[in-house]
Amino acid sequence: MPVFRLSEALVFPPAHLARRDGLLGVGGDLSSQRLILAYQNGIFPWFSHGEPLLWWSPDPRMVLYPRKINISRSLGKCIRKSQFTITMDQCFNTVITACARSRTEKGEDTWLVDGMIPAYTRLHEKGVAHSVEAWQGKELVGGLYGVSLGRTFFGESMFSLVSNSSKVALAALCNHLTALEFDLIDCQVATTHLASMGAVDIPRSLFIQKLARSLHKEPVKGTWSFNGFF
Repeated sequence: MPVFRLSEALVFPPAHLARRDGLLGVGGDLSSQRLILAYQNGIFPWFSHGEPLLWWSPDPRMVLYPRKINISRSLGKCIRKSQFTITMDQCFNTVITACARSRTEKGEDTWLVDGMIPAYTRLHEKGVAHSVEAWQGKELVGGLYGVSLGRTFFGESMFSLVSNSSKVALAALCNHLTALEFDLIDCQVATTHLASMGAVDIPRSLFIQKLARSLHKEPVKGTWSFNGFF
């Protein structure tokens, strides 16, 4: 399959036309309208420093059903002991910046390059992007962020400065999304970490079908708050 070069027009080629490695298009911009359209079509931006803006739709697609998260015995113990205080949407910019820093400090590439953080911050200001924070006292020690459309949450990145902090943040998110009757969390590509917590690969075609149904449901915008584990 060819890689499509995007113009200024607010349009994407169908996701199923992506290359075998998931790459679909190059170019465009990171406006809120384009980002939302991309997610609505099962597409997301992912590129490193020195690369053009790249858009992806991999097959298979890793997803996590909020009700089916796997809570290990040790993680459950951590939750019951309230080792972390969980909040939502309290410091989105700090969380996304920490996600980028956690990779660069390890000498790894990050997709949170120039332009990405402001782009997602704008989505947060629109009530579309959300963060989950894990605290020990007054110190932010872990968290995650992503985009919410319809009843699908598109997980983007997480960070952990203390063992289990990002896992508890993810468990809290699943608890919150279950209460809101969300359908799924899009994890994008497979990782052993997410698989250990219950995420599974499904065909892209099935993901697109599930996403389309989910997008017809009323979105949950505005500032989110965490009311505790149930």
